[in-house]
Amino acid sequence: MASIDDAERTDAPRSRSRLRGGLVTVGTVTALLAAMGLTVLGLGAADNAVANYDASSWLWSAVRSELARVNGVTARVDTRTEVPGARRHPMQVAQTDRLLILRDLQTGQISSLDLATLQLTATTPTTPGLGVSVALHEDAAFVVDAVQGIVRQLDPRSLSPVGEPVRYPPGITGGTFDGEGRLWIAVPSEGTVSAVTAAKLPSAPASAAAPAGGGLSPERVETYDVADASHELVISTLDDGVAVLDRTAARLVRVQRGEVRPTPLTLPGRAAMPTRTSGPRVPVTVPAERRVLVVGDTGEERAFTVPGSGDRLSPAVAWADRFYCADEATGTIYSFDAGGQLVDTIKGRANGPLEMEVRENHLFINSPDSATARVVDDKHQVREVDKYANDVLGGDPPPAPPPPPPPKKPRVGKPSAPRSVTAAAGNAQARVSWRPAAANGAEITKYVVQGADQRLEVGANQRSVEVKGLTNGETYRFAVHAVNAKGDGPARSSNPVTPTAAVPDPPASVTAQERPDGTVVVKWPAANGQGNKIAKYAVTATSAGTNAPAGESTKTELVVPAGELEFGTQYAFTVVAVNDKGAGSAASPVSNTVVPFAAPGRPLDLQAGTVADQPGAVTVQWSPAEANGRPVTKYQVDVGGRTSEVTETRTTVTGLGNGQNVTVKVKAVNEAGPGPEATATARTVAPPRVTVTGSSATATSATVTFTVDAGGGKATCSLSTSGEPAKAGACSSITMTGLTPGTSYSFTVTASNAAGKNTATRAQATQALYGIATCNNGPDGDQRTYCDREVDGRNGNEIFKVTRQDNDKQAGWAKPGTRLKAYCKKSGENVDSWIYNNQKQSNWWVQVDYKGKNYIPWAWLNLEGGDNINVLPTC
Repeated sequence: MASIDDAERTDAPRSRSRLRGGLVTVGTVTALLAAMGLTVLGLGAADNAVANYDASSWLWSAVRSELARVNGVTARVDTRTEVPGARRHPMQVAQTDRLLILRDLQTGQISSLDLATLQLTATTPTTPGLGVSVALHEDAAFVVDAVQGIVRQLDPRSLSPVGEPVRYPPGITGGTFDGEGRLWIAVPSEGTVSAVTAAKLPSAPASAAAPAGGGLSPERVETYDVADASHELVISTLDDGVAVLDRTAARLVRVQRGEVRPTPLTLPGRAAMPTRTSGPRVPVTVPAERRVLVVGDTGEERAFTVPGSGDRLSPAVAWADRFYCADEATGTIYSFDAGGQLVDTIKGRANGPLEMEVRENHLFINSPDSATARVVDDKHQVREVDKYANDVLGGDPPPAPPPPPPPKKPRVGKPSAPRSVTAAAGNAQARVSWRPAAANGAEITKYVVQGADQRLEVGANQRSVEVKGLTNGETYRFAVHAVNAKGDGPARSSNPVTPTAAVPDPPASVTAQERPDGTVVVKWPAANGQGNKIAKYAVTATSAGTNAPAGESTKTELVVPAGELEFGTQYAFTVVAVNDKGAGSAASPVSNTVVPFAAPGRPLDLQAGTVADQPGAVTVQWSPAEANGRPVTKYQVDVGGRTSEVTETRTTVTGLGNGQNVTVKVKAVNEAGPGPEATATARTVAPPRVTVTGSSATATSATVTFTVDAGGGKATCSLSTSGEPAKAGACSSITMTGLTPGTSYSFTVTASNAAGKNTATRAQATQALYGIATCNNGPDGDQRTYCDREVDGRNGNEIFKVTRQDNDKQAGWAKPGTRLKAYCKKSGENVDSWIYNNQKQSNWWVQVDYKGKNYIPWAWLNLEGGDNINVLPTC
């Protein structure tokens, strides 16, 4: 694995062109960013590319692989910077007004960005995974390798080492600056905490060839005893000093101005603190109980309960006389006043990590997996920030995944007995180690080791301890039990051991290698037994703040099984040689650091569906697979035998044929290879199917009702019949108007979608429409007989073969009151019925069933149903 000594300098010109008013030209920014491989999005406001705004903070968006600079005063994004190759990677961001240092937890790469020029000044590799962290204060930058116990100062401009590192035993924790610029480190194996100060930097950036410091190095300036050895420690730096939470002894120790002040705590479970605390009160959070204890200068002041359920609470953060606590399961932030009263609930849309940092007189709340963040000012006004504002990339942000169902509450009880309790004798001491006890629903808070008239408390994440003050030649046996919120579990005893001065030498060196199957192989040369036979070797795994047995071997190697160590977490190893008398050596030198890994997990929440507007296609999407220690580089997608590889968590596969049921398989791939597949089924869009369910008609219209199986697509429907234009309508019923009364029609329903079309037919006749031949005699003279019968000259109710009163074309005469079947209307000669039919006058003629299809003036024919000529179609 690469070390932090392998820094690479990225040289770039330091000058920058400016227009009046200090605005960096877009050309300059583009050139700078091209050199560093980053892209700034949404520039345009004055000074966007110069030194960081007051009250601003850079926030990470894992889904977009970009940083957004959020102005705390306006709660708006003013600059966005893409970080290539980091999509969905967890990222640590350390920043000041002038400098920004990033560490990609999946790749281990550290990058330094100068905010005055937006130049990437340097990159350096580190071991990927959890175990290395970066810290930044003004111009002092540190890389803390918690596994190896190495604290190294870097020149933030070049990431070159400054002087010699500060070295600690492996398995340290902490690595955060207090308000006075001291870096605090806790050493659980010693029960100490110490402060490191930075060496002064030269005016010119250092390089690998010429390290900075001019012979100066960072210094460990203060060291304090805060706990017994092998206790589990957590630190939170203060404005001046540090608070150390001793999880094993349930107490908080403040170290300020050279004074060590312990405060006993009432802890119902395993507690946590933020890495940095502002103000005089330190919040201590017990996630499993949703309780927060507030510890002041004089001791424990109060406790309050956080609403809701579950244990996914992040440590409460103190800000402006309030305490903010995030529930990562719901995305909700709860705000409590100094008295512990709930005063505000900030609803969120995120489901995942929530980062809270007090910076520049504002509290910034970021959800790396979503598009939103929040800014809280010192008056506790909360404003939402769209991190994707002014997005020149286009497209909506991906939808937030639905929150997982709440976990079932386990049955809670006392822990079980520890497993594999073993003891190895040393010179007037013995080393006791054990495998974890079952927690039984409540986190283990500590282990208790008893024997030789001693009682030692050991951190839950340590699981080994040196018992000193023993008498050589006397035999001892030790009992170990676990403790959780429900009490003490049963004890398990070790093998008997007899301390002796005749101990073997430790192995001279240890090497470790992680393998793609998830195992780690640890090797060492044979130890010198100093006259006795080496019977076995005991291997201890060290990670950040943790020392725990990894196993024993009679050979000079140990294969740690897959799953014993956390994937993606850094580990180093020490080995103790044990002879046939049961005497153990001192620990070997620490090995190199490894990060266990295996093939990725199964992709989550796989969903496959029909693409409604595309033939032979399905859409597939899923949530990212668990990376298991190495970045997921791609996904293999198999849909109905058609394979493809993608880097995103969604794809559309085409060319599958219409109406096909297909099996969808998706695997994630990392350095170890493909992981297990997730499966789903889907169906491509099929041609629609139409079923006519009924029909009805009036004299001049017909309605056909039907159902359509759209085949998974989006269907459109129409109704047609011979001689009429097709009518589009809803895919449930369509009405066609303008039909001829009393006529039989054959209607065709057509449904279409992306895969094709289908039809169904329906016969339906329109209702007949009748009219009454009307001519009413008048009151005087010839008027009284005008309508009685057919006479020479004109009289009412005459029927013609044409639409004019042409004697040669007359078909006959209808006696008043005759009911005639009407077909359609046609324009012709104007006819006035005068007094004989209420002054009715029109140029419309009606085709009627009279000796075939002939015409009568509408003036003489009163249509049934209201005499509306418009209901008749035009002939």
